Amino acid sequence: MAFQTIDQPVRISAPSVAFLSGSRGGAARLASRYALVLAFLVAWEAAARLGAINASIFPAPDQIAQAMWKGLTSGTLRADIAISLQRSGAAFALAVLSGIPLGLIMGRFRAIEGALDPILQLFRQTSALALYPVFILIFGLGETSKVFVIFWATLFPILLATIGGVKEVDRKLIEMARTYGASEPTIFRRVILPASVPQIFVGLRLSATTALLLLIAAEMIGANKGLGFTVLNAQYNFEIPTMFAAIFLLAFLGLAANALLVRLQAKLCRWSDAT
Repeated sequence: MAFQTIDQPVRISAPSVAFLSGSRGGAARLASRYALVLAFLVAWEAAARLGAINASIFPAPDQIAQAMWKGLTSGTLRADIAISLQRSGAAFALAVLSGIPLGLIMGRFRAIEGALDPILQLFRQTSALALYPVFILIFGLGETSKVFVIFWATLFPILLATIGGVKEVDRKLIEMARTYGASEPTIFRRVILPASVPQIFVGLRLSATTALLLLIAAEMIGANKGLGFTVLNAQYNFEIPTMFAAIFLLAFLGLAANALLVRLQAKLCRWSDAT
């Protein structure tokens, strides 16, 4: 028994076409955005292979990638990432939990700000690294001193951004809320706090970057684990690809933290463009 087949043209639905075109457009935008970074890595690779730069000091990116892959698969770098995230994350959380409430209070009540501002400015101008020996004397060489020095440096960007965000709230919105009979707690919760969120996130992003910067210094003194320790230890042992691998991992962590905060800001502040 014979079956007759009829060739029919394959139809691609409009959503499929939109998905394919969107994917190509997204890939093109991604490539154009990071084209300079890719060009830099290609030029670095070529210069290292051709001998234009000292490959023992600046190894080729493929050697760095191999060292990174080896460290990640063996678990060494994964353990360093975990302990570094634990230290910086704890310090950042403490800075958020203390900096935002204090900043909201200081920004809202001028009397409290006037009383605390002089000592705040004094502490803000004191380098966290300069105080690190003091923290070691107080807390010892354990985790507490490392977390506290990172906390000290990350607190002030959050605190100052929160104070500034509260002060920049449009006074007409506050007066309008009062006109409609809103109480002070309601004004604070429904007007001041939402309007301050974009500025607060600026401080959060600066603080997250500062946490990773101070993490390196904190782990270079009295630590035997962490990405900062790995950078210093690899430099001492002249394991340069491993040193650069740890440096790049720290950069990737910073980019990831910034991207996470930007996404969170976009969800919480739909009326404001996250930058």
